[in-house]
Amino acid sequence: MTTQPPYLAIAAELRRRVQVGELGPGDRFPSTRAITREWGVAMATATRALAVLRQEGLARPEPGVGTVVVPAAKGTRGEGGAVAPLAREEIVAAALELADTEGLHTLTMRRVATRLGVSTMALYRHVPGKPELIRLMADAACGEVPLGPVPAHWRTGLERGARWLRDVYARHPWLAHALASYTRPVATPNAMAYTEWMLRAMRGTPLTHSQKLHTHLMLLAYVQGLSMANDLEEQARQDSGISDGEWMEQNEPRFDAIHSGGAYPELASVTSGDGFGLDLRTLFEFGLGRTLDGIASLIDETSG
Repeated sequence: MTTQPPYLAIAAELRRRVQVGELGPGDRFPSTRAITREWGVAMATATRALAVLRQEGLARPEPGVGTVVVPAAKGTRGEGGAVAPLAREEIVAAALELADTEGLHTLTMRRVATRLGVSTMALYRHVPGKPELIRLMADAACGEVPLGPVPAHWRTGLERGARWLRDVYARHPWLAHALASYTRPVATPNAMAYTEWMLRAMRGTPLTHSQKLHTHLMLLAYVQGLSMANDLEEQARQDSGISDGEWMEQNEPRFDAIHSGGAYPELASVTSGDGFGLDLRTLFEFGLGRTLDGIASLIDETSG
């Protein structure tokens, strides 16, 4: 008897839930993370399961929501029969789903069109090309979760803004790469709204206009850099198929051999004996705190 691949088994169970009414039109399917927890599979397997449902026309991506059940009346777009008109928002949603699950390097107009069940030329009636599509995707990603009111104290505001941006990059790892340029920033209303929010957080400080803008960009660069590093770490895990702990265990003899020569005594002293282990989350917290401390020092100096 041939064993069914895990992703097909998961897709079959999700399909059953729709058929029996456990999930109705517009309801959200379990996220890839929820699937990995429920079935104990890898993220790639969860992604493939949802991809099967999208290919069947049973599911579609929804910005800010996830993958949802497609109403039966809509179905898929074929060559004949009446179909719902294609909307730019739907193109952006499909592109977001593709970039989130497979990376920005896989994004092409043709692949987005295939995902939507339309011709590539149909996309160009709404979006002139890939650069504009990425701009629209970035704007949609930045507009998913509102920042809320600006706190009264500058430090609370800058800390909240930094964490908000880190969460955006966590939901859309490709975004940190897409917005990496500072001299050629991507012009989107929601990205500019974030800059405005951060500047308002410093409105009551004695910082000059230049200092406020540089403070915002410094925090942006810090969050962006660690987010890009986190994305690279995740890619390394997927490419190698082993965890960080397993990688360290495999490479430990090499590090031990280098340390045994005694050429790096300070490095050896801080990484041995107390169970030292680097975690990007703790590094983020440490770096954010020290960065805000530095800004506080600058404010104290300028206020004198």
